[in-house]
Amino acid sequence: MKLRATILITLSVLLTGCGYHTAGSATHIPTNVRTLSVPIFATRVQSYRTEVAFTQAVIRELNTRTKYRVINKDDAEADATLSGTILTQTVTPLTYDATSGQSSSYLVSVTAGVLLTAQDGRVLYRNDAVTFREQYQSTQDLSGFIQEDSPAVNRMSRDFAKAVVSDMLESF
Repeated sequence: MKLRATILITLSVLLTGCGYHTAGSATHIPTNVRTLSVPIFATRVQSYRTEVAFTQAVIRELNTRTKYRVINKDDAEADATLSGTILTQTVTPLTYDATSGQSSSYLVSVTAGVLLTAQDGRVLYRNDAVTFREQYQSTQDLSGFIQEDSPAVNRMSRDFAKAVVSDMLESF
């Protein structure tokens, strides 16, 4: 009987220390944080509006998934600030059309850094290199040409936002 009790106690101690948790219980964000400031991400690239797309996607994701009041500017009164920087953005040809010799699909890659700091300056969350990629087809008909890299960046920004907010809230 003592052996059985010892085994049960040992197993319960081991299982409680395994890192398992319910959704929302492993947040990096202290309970006293109610307001998040999310200013437009900085950028180190010369691509048009990537930082705006990524910032807006993160704000949408925070508004959708959390109860925090999100302010879309730098606000000293906020309990915490989520800042980001677009570090790199590249567009690489993937496939070529043999008849025209033109590229027919491209890969857009964006790497960003994200930092969540409390009002007192403590780092609550940090990821220095989040990389996302999105493929898109180029238009071969030049009369109806549509630049496809911006929609690819917009699609990528949604995936980026989901990943960053999930990691910020749920990683262990």
